[in-house]
Amino acid sequence: MTNDERVRVEFQLDGGAQALAVGADDTALAVLREHCGRTGTKLGCGHGVCGACAVLVDGESVKTCLLPATALHRRSVTTVEGLAQADRLHPIQRAFMAEDALQCGYCTPGFLIRSASFVDQWRREQGDVAPSRDTIAAALAGHLCRCGAYEQIFAAVASACTGVHDSMDPVVPRYDARVKVEGKAVYTVDVKLAGQLEGRMLRSPHAHAKVVVLDLERARQRPGVKAVLDLRGADAMVRYAGQEIAAVAAIDRHTAEAALRDIEIRYEVFPAAIGMERALADGAALVYPRRSERKLAPNTSEGPLGPLGWTGNLRGPFFFFSVKRRKARAAIERARAGAGTLVEGIWETQVQCHTALEPNAAVARWDDDGGLSVWVSTQAVHRMSHDIATRFGLPQAKVRVFADYVGGGFGGKADFAPSTRAAIELAKLAGAPVRVVLDRREELTVGGLRPAQKFDLALAANEAGELAGMRLTAWGDAGVAIGSVTSSMFRIMYKRAPRDLSDYDVTTHGPPGKPFRGPGGPPAFWALEQAIDQMAIARTIDPVALRRSWDDSPVRTRLYDWVETLDAWTQRGPIAADKGRYRRGVGLAAGGWFYFVQSATKVEVALGPQGVIASTASQDMGNGTRTAIANAVARHFTISPHAVEVRIGDSRLVEGPFSGGSRTTASVVPAADDGAIRLRELLTKAVAAKLGLRQARGEASGIVHADGVLGWAEAFAVAPECSVVGKRVKDQGGFFLPFRVEGLAIGRFLAGSVQVVELEVDTRLGKIRPLRTWAGIGCGRLISPELARSQLQGGIIQGLSYALYEERRLDPRTGQLLTGSLDDYRIAGIGDIPEIHTHFDEAGFEDVRSGTVGLGELVTLAPAACVGNAVMHATGWRPLTLPIRPDRLVEAMKATSQ
Repeated sequence: MTNDERVRVEFQLDGGAQALAVGADDTALAVLREHCGRTGTKLGCGHGVCGACAVLVDGESVKTCLLPATALHRRSVTTVEGLAQADRLHPIQRAFMAEDALQCGYCTPGFLIRSASFVDQWRREQGDVAPSRDTIAAALAGHLCRCGAYEQIFAAVASACTGVHDSMDPVVPRYDARVKVEGKAVYTVDVKLAGQLEGRMLRSPHAHAKVVVLDLERARQRPGVKAVLDLRGADAMVRYAGQEIAAVAAIDRHTAEAALRDIEIRYEVFPAAIGMERALADGAALVYPRRSERKLAPNTSEGPLGPLGWTGNLRGPFFFFSVKRRKARAAIERARAGAGTLVEGIWETQVQCHTALEPNAAVARWDDDGGLSVWVSTQAVHRMSHDIATRFGLPQAKVRVFADYVGGGFGGKADFAPSTRAAIELAKLAGAPVRVVLDRREELTVGGLRPAQKFDLALAANEAGELAGMRLTAWGDAGVAIGSVTSSMFRIMYKRAPRDLSDYDVTTHGPPGKPFRGPGGPPAFWALEQAIDQMAIARTIDPVALRRSWDDSPVRTRLYDWVETLDAWTQRGPIAADKGRYRRGVGLAAGGWFYFVQSATKVEVALGPQGVIASTASQDMGNGTRTAIANAVARHFTISPHAVEVRIGDSRLVEGPFSGGSRTTASVVPAADDGAIRLRELLTKAVAAKLGLRQARGEASGIVHADGVLGWAEAFAVAPECSVVGKRVKDQGGFFLPFRVEGLAIGRFLAGSVQVVELEVDTRLGKIRPLRTWAGIGCGRLISPELARSQLQGGIIQGLSYALYEERRLDPRTGQLLTGSLDDYRIAGIGDIPEIHTHFDEAGFEDVRSGTVGLGELVTLAPAACVGNAVMHATGWRPLTLPIRPDRLVEAMKATSQ
């Protein structure tokens, strides 16, 4: 039987009968999504690892991405949309809402399905008692959350098992939680327009080649193919395996993939430089052999690129962040000669893939009036509309970008991606809407990556114990991309010391890097905070005491005070005290991050027929933009945040911020505050004039006047419809720089963090198991404490995953991806995480508008270094290379025992 032959399948779906004709190769997931409209069920990996596709089949949780559609015959299927009965939520749905057990929400339906099955069975067999943490982890193994909401998922499942969520809907901290737990949130991959076609891209299997023949005619002639596109542009060179060559649009994915096989293509293949060592070797193949080609290099940073010199594949050095370079060198030489203490070493980090569970996706439609509508999974709704208009020569008013819900981003969805370009151009050629969605292998290839780094670092302390000098040479491998500026992290920490800092880009024949949560931060702190720890060991001083003496951050000073109240830290014992197979260690690391603001941010706040409306052209990728805006506006009227209608994800709204660099909350909340206050003043005047109120003034409780208080509910009933636009005005004292860098203002303050981790090392098998971690964060006032906690814990989980598991691998000869699935590219699962304890210090940012500076980047900086220091404390071995794989640890243990 071929896929063109059909077989009738009958089954019950969410209580209703279904009868469909399906093909032999059709998966249950495809049928449920494309033919039955159950888009709450998600495609995450396509190979049965992530669990986003789970549904109940005859009451059992089943992953449908590998399940043949024919297996549904005469079965009963329940999707996340069917969990609720007669509009009554399942207890696990209520629990997820109450505990904020979700962020972007893309993996949430799968977790809910598996959790519902577990909770129902557990309560039948065990009664209303909470299962253990290990029991829950075992039950939910095989389900992944890239945002890292695991700690809240533990709490949600445990509380649902006790019956506390059986009857009443809870108070919900996250504004959009209900639509996500009901499977109603519409992501770009869920968009389905009338006449929509499926687009697929042909990618090069070679890392370095020239296309000498590209014949698209056979693909054009295939029945069902509506458009074929050459994506090469003027440059015929291939610089990495996975580079886009051509694209097709067809009536379905099966036809589009068959058309790709029809394309005749021949290459002239050249040697490739894979990895930094090969790229810097004598006679290495050059990624950009001609000066004119260097302008083609993508930018892996979030800032502009300055002119730097090139030598072969080496670009740099970049010295911008150096201070008193000669003094730093002299201090290091004095310490090397014995006048002080010197710590030096070479630290290395791997390539880390963004791995958002919702892949990069775009749906494009050209409208009859010449306008262009694009649904795209993006972190930059407003900026994306500008970039598209510029690319296609359209007035920006003719381009409309939508991103209702975004399934994670972490920096990988900030740019104008080739998938978006392909969707737009194919839609133009086909005269119909086109959707382009990357599969998981494509996502792991070109969906975004954190560059690999190599650091040659030296710290010198003088005889008085002061930090006298720092020298750093950093090399970054972002594939064909450039823009490494990791030295900025070494500039903002321990600021008083002279330092000699230089950054280099090493271009290689690998896919381009992109900004990744805390760009440059986790690699930099992996090196810096371990060097600081080693200095404390060399000087026989407590690591916190050393940092206190070198660190002038008032935020971290208070966090050091907090750390010294933790028994896990103060009672940790000496280095390598355990001598058996299993050894425990405790490590500490600190971090700091910039305070950024998108100063042009606006939030329109209006009173309409249904109440208060707040809108801005921003997006929510799980960071809580909707919640932050709703909370900010609601407090000025003493109403529930859920009474505020929040509109985002549409570029036609007033300009909102890009989500990156921890700028979103620090930008939208002050603008929302400003808009709410302006609306309150406008309403007060209008209502006072209409009702004849004397001495009226607007306050959070209502309109206070000479004869009493008129509540806002009553005021809204008589007030006219009106709107105002709130702006993100300057802080007290202004910003750090008088000018903007690509619309970004740099604030005068730095956020700070200190983290402690306790772990267990199995020296025989090389496994490292984090047991508990404590994280202290100083980022100003918390707009939503529950979401701040969730962001903090998610960032720690991503940092631990980076330290222990994640490693993108390319074939060293061909450059082809070896870690092309979530089986091969491992991210932390729910059973891998420690207990996470959080502490927030909200003081110190009183001169910042609304008192908050954001925390999304800050929380992921210290975990890897924390783990490195804890491994050193447990074993006496200093790990210098990430990830800390079992084979590396076992070899180190063998070496230290000899």
